[in-house]
Amino acid sequence: MKDFSEVIAAARGRIGDKCKACPVCNGAACRNSIPGPGAKGIGDSAMRNYSAWQAVRLNMDTICASGDPDMSLELFGKKFALPVFAGPVGAVNLHYSDLYTDASYNDVLVKACADSGIAAFTGDGVDIKVMQAALAAISKAGGTGVPTVKPWDMETVAAKMKLVSEAAPFAVAMDIDAAGLPFLKGLNPPAGSKAVEELKEICAMAGRPFILKGIMTVKGALKAAEAGAAGIVVSNHGGRVLDSCPATAEVLPEIAEALKGSGLKILVDGGIRTGVDVFKALAMGADAVIVARPFVTAVYGGAEEGVSLLVKKFAAELDDTMRMCGAASLADIDSSMVRLPK
Repeated sequence: MKDFSEVIAAARGRIGDKCKACPVCNGAACRNSIPGPGAKGIGDSAMRNYSAWQAVRLNMDTICASGDPDMSLELFGKKFALPVFAGPVGAVNLHYSDLYTDASYNDVLVKACADSGIAAFTGDGVDIKVMQAALAAISKAGGTGVPTVKPWDMETVAAKMKLVSEAAPFAVAMDIDAAGLPFLKGLNPPAGSKAVEELKEICAMAGRPFILKGIMTVKGALKAAEAGAAGIVVSNHGGRVLDSCPATAEVLPEIAEALKGSGLKILVDGGIRTGVDVFKALAMGADAVIVARPFVTAVYGGAEEGVSLLVKKFAAELDDTMRMCGAASLADIDSSMVRLPK
């Protein structure tokens, strides 16, 4: 394969009938398909995630020293080639097609991401084997991966954190926003929201940097800090769990401002589709981004090669944007380089 467009074309015959493997993954074609990549409502939050990044404009400035931009990132003691991570996806045979199971999907994704100099967040499931397989893939990759534990009851969380400790990933996450997923309701083990005191216990169980995914307000970010999280993900679960939410791009600047000086790392997801979007996110206060749906297309369309081509696409786009806006390193990217909608 020459580029990611070929991966998208190949994915269309393999990814199932719920995802259309669109040239631009903006949430419109799959809007209310769940199971599937869409939302439990009309899907307006997913579409808003995408469109909000497009509304942010770049301030071009090429009066600067020339040279190759440094796109590397250090996060929790590990160095990565790009500030881009693959997002956690679970139940792939339910939401997409049975070409992959969660285990085989993570085997491909985790290895391919590590080989490309980034890391994958992995998903979770009711069956403990889903977490065990994800952790095995991360362990084989030398701990380069972030297992994402669903907000189960505390007993189940404790059992999964024990497994996490044995696999020794460089960080662990919880997608607290998954509390709104309809297919988790009424299941055993139960899942749902967590109080700050419960999250303090979970942070202690983690024994490594704990990332809380699903923060959409300053209030939520401050609660995450109070609980002892090492990082947050500004996320509305890809717009899947609640309609009429603001886009992640709309709340990121105020959350970043509120956490200044706290030491918490800020990641953001939702509708990020290009290296240009990555640049915008960093300029608006994020340390890194998470991208989910395009990596599903990458795995279904081209396995490890598909992931590699997607990472190269992000890298080329980010490199070009940094050159055209005068940023020699990620540390140089700041709010003066973007123009926010009024």
